[in-house]
Amino acid sequence: MELKVKSAVAVIALTALAPAIWGSTYIVTTGLLPQGYPLTVAMLRALPAGLLLLAIVRRLPSGRWWPRVFVLGGLNFTFFWAMLFVSAYRLPGGVAATVGAIQPLIVIGLARLVIGTPMRRAVVLAAAGGLFGVALLVLTPKAALDPLGVAAGLAGAASMAAGTVLSRHWRPPVSSLTFTAWQLTAGGIMLMPLALLLEPALPTLTLSNYLGFVHLGLIGGALTYLVWFWGLARLEPSAVASLGFLSPLVATLLGWTLLGQDLSPLQMLGFVAVLVSVWSAQWASRPQPAKTAGVWR
Repeated sequence: MELKVKSAVAVIALTALAPAIWGSTYIVTTGLLPQGYPLTVAMLRALPAGLLLLAIVRRLPSGRWWPRVFVLGGLNFTFFWAMLFVSAYRLPGGVAATVGAIQPLIVIGLARLVIGTPMRRAVVLAAAGGLFGVALLVLTPKAALDPLGVAAGLAGAASMAAGTVLSRHWRPPVSSLTFTAWQLTAGGIMLMPLALLLEPALPTLTLSNYLGFVHLGLIGGALTYLVWFWGLARLEPSAVASLGFLSPLVATLLGWTLLGQDLSPLQMLGFVAVLVSVWSAQWASRPQPAKTAGVWR
């Protein structure tokens, strides 16, 4: 099973659905799930979705793909989600989102080192502009900085950035659906002992809890990561990573529309800056004719 899309604009638009849907994670987690079980929630988001996709594709890795899948599952899910929740618990949401927004800049550097992608000035400027836009969207004057929380946020961003680049570099001869199933399952398997050892058992779940888990697992997990890895196989890593700026943008809009939160003029400016950054990154990352050799283009 593989999506067939030829238009570059359509590929970008479809891939952008993943981070846009991830923007709903905060409101679903805080509104529908039991609080205080970050590793358990992460495990239940990854493992059931991965096993469901495995049951559909009915194919396991072979040979060198076994260690590679666990490396990618660890980077994209196990370590990233663990650091994400540490950062979220120790930092205000705005600070955590801003620290995580450095990921596209890390992707640009890693893509240059690992797969030789040129470091184009326009792409770097677009990523920096997106980081600035996210800061305007979510930072508040009272935001506090916790060193451990900041370190966890940076480590999580670096982990996801490495997973993004390696997912593009290690493209297996299988469909995006199969590749997603492998990574989700591997990440969920490695999250399981952490959740069982470090957190108490979940309380009796309500209907709202079940709905939240279904959303995070099937829509926010299986569907979005299928689309994400599918787009990553067709777009430059820097272009895909820049789409991640849409996540805090959507989260801010949901808080405004569903929770009645205020939207200040600075946030409106951040909204525009994020959109300009995403568009600029896609334009600057498009395939270009070969020119003179060099790192910067």
